[in-house]
Amino acid sequence: MTLPLFTPGFARALATGAWLALAALGAHGQLQPPAPAPAQSSAIGAATDLDAGLNESVITLSKKVGPFTVDLETTVYRPDGDGPFPVAIINHGKATGDARFQGRYRPAQAARYFLQRGYAVVVPMRQGFSKSSGSYVTGQCHVESNGRLQAEDVQAVLSQLATLRWADRERIVVVGQSHGGWTTLALGATQPAGVKGLVNFAGGLRQETCPGWRDNLVDGAAAYGRTTRLPSLWFYGDNDSFFDRDTWTRMHARYTEAGARAQLVAFGSFGTDAHNLFASREGTSIWQPELSRFLAAIGLPHEVRSEYAHYGQRGGLLPPPRTDHAPLDEVMRVPYLRNNGRGGYQAFLAKPTPRAFAIAPNGAWGWAEGGDDPLQRALDNCNRHAAAGGCRLYAVDDYVVWKETP
Repeated sequence: MTLPLFTPGFARALATGAWLALAALGAHGQLQPPAPAPAQSSAIGAATDLDAGLNESVITLSKKVGPFTVDLETTVYRPDGDGPFPVAIINHGKATGDARFQGRYRPAQAARYFLQRGYAVVVPMRQGFSKSSGSYVTGQCHVESNGRLQAEDVQAVLSQLATLRWADRERIVVVGQSHGGWTTLALGATQPAGVKGLVNFAGGLRQETCPGWRDNLVDGAAAYGRTTRLPSLWFYGDNDSFFDRDTWTRMHARYTEAGARAQLVAFGSFGTDAHNLFASREGTSIWQPELSRFLAAIGLPHEVRSEYAHYGQRGGLLPPPRTDHAPLDEVMRVPYLRNNGRGGYQAFLAKPTPRAFAIAPNGAWGWAEGGDDPLQRALDNCNRHAAAGGCRLYAVDDYVVWKETP
């Protein structure tokens, strides 16, 4: 069934995750550069919903582009103390649609892993994403160029670490998921100073409108491999909805044949989509032991330190068990929702995990993504416009948890 069309303003609000007060409808939802300039401590716009338990903050870093300056919205998680701390840079993926509508990436689960081991975690939003200025640079169908252009932003962040007194500029690991994994591999080809290793979770860019886009990825990986001297760790699964097994095995083969070092963790099938491994709670048992061994091999901290162990104490709601109420993407099977609520659910389906969507009998709805507890935040967003406690979770991550009550 075709959903009703929405106005541009309404679609924009859905895509940015802002909740909407539509009283008439009764439904709501949440929706190497020049010498570095000193990093700015103020955030772009007002950062809300910061996790004090993880010392989360948002700062502005910058990149020079000719006579212009591009501001990069950057999330930081820091252990208690003055440092200097080794640094884990985590590069985000790309959701479908306009990059500007993509929210700030908050990989709280990965941040906990690194914080427990004494790392500061730096998560830049690249040019054109979220509240970072400039426009998303595509490289068109030349996916190798796309990665190199994205990596320029990460290189700018690396350069500015020298201005941050708490950052150890000589002990850095760079991690990326999906488009961020591709960006990480492209960065490695530039031989970045201070970086000891690269970690690639399902890296690549799916460009279905480009002829031979899978072969382009393979060729791009080979090009990166020719000038990469850093060791890397790769994670790919068999049921990845973005990149099939043939594509990523060829990428790895051509990358290593070109001279680069890359350990491939081919973990088989995972859940309903192996692409979600990094963000999934269940995925930690696969990637965290492998990452710890990799960090040890490259001479970076890899064991939990007693003074930082408390960062591993994750609170929040536990996900309900999945049910067979309906397939995740069957929008018309979601109970209670009116037209705008179904549009909100469609927007939710385009968001990265972790995520949650909640509904109420009066048609109210709410969703949340990222952070430590999107389940509770989705319920809170829904309950703002429902009878007290009337909201229940419908979907979590990539599965439905809804169960009809008697």
